[in-house]
Amino acid sequence: MTILDQIVKTKRSEVAAAKCARPIAELRRIVDITAQPRDFFVAVTQQPQRTVNLIAEIKKASPSAGIIVTDFDPVTIAKKYYENGASALSVLTDETYFQGHQDFIALVKQAVDLPVLRKEFIIDEYQVVESRAAGADAILLISEILSLDEIQRLHATARSLDMTVLIEGHSANKLLAVLERLGAPLGNGYLLGINNRDLHAQKTDVNRTVQIAETLPPTTPFVSESGLKTRDDVGTVANAGACAILVGESILRSNDIGDKIRELLGNSEQ
Repeated sequence: MTILDQIVKTKRSEVAAAKCARPIAELRRIVDITAQPRDFFVAVTQQPQRTVNLIAEIKKASPSAGIIVTDFDPVTIAKKYYENGASALSVLTDETYFQGHQDFIALVKQAVDLPVLRKEFIIDEYQVVESRAAGADAILLISEILSLDEIQRLHATARSLDMTVLIEGHSANKLLAVLERLGAPLGNGYLLGINNRDLHAQKTDVNRTVQIAETLPPTTPFVSESGLKTRDDVGTVANAGACAILVGESILRSNDIGDKIRELLGNSEQ
């Protein structure tokens, strides 16, 4: 069993327990009085002021990297990202493997005026509604753990709640199948995410973005994720057509968040 298999198995148990503790009807009542989502799609597909738009990730730990930030404060990190030109934020909410929490979403949104993606292993409609109730503006769907039917169903639930969906994959065939099933991203409220990390083998190759991008229809908006550590890495995926990058670990491990963002993207006037 791979770490991804373990995470999904754990998630099924967690979702079952959450449904008992807090029925979906209660979550929908919260959604009804929650502010409208911020526009994640526009934020990450707009013309970038620098090389590409940045979805900056807030996470304390991961199974592959261990503890990333010892003195972890999501609000402080969010403010630094905002001050240094991030277009949107990604917040890890898995507790068991990433030491995250869904409460971080509301804390971050109170601190900065940026749209927030809930980074989670979503396998059930319950989690989509839970995400909106927690204040998320967008959700992640991981194609490696979902069938096309499940992706379509979860996407439809998210769209009914006015949320953007980032649909991530490591396989060109799976992402092309998503495009065929859901239609063009523009107008259907979703983006593709090319994950440079093989979630089963936990190996990363930035050229994965280049390889998959070549198979996508022209003008398809996509985000490059994982393993982006240098200016050359960012240039590679930008030249391949990425409208945005999702980066966390390489920025969070740096001595200065602002300096690292400038290293990756250049200065704002460039």
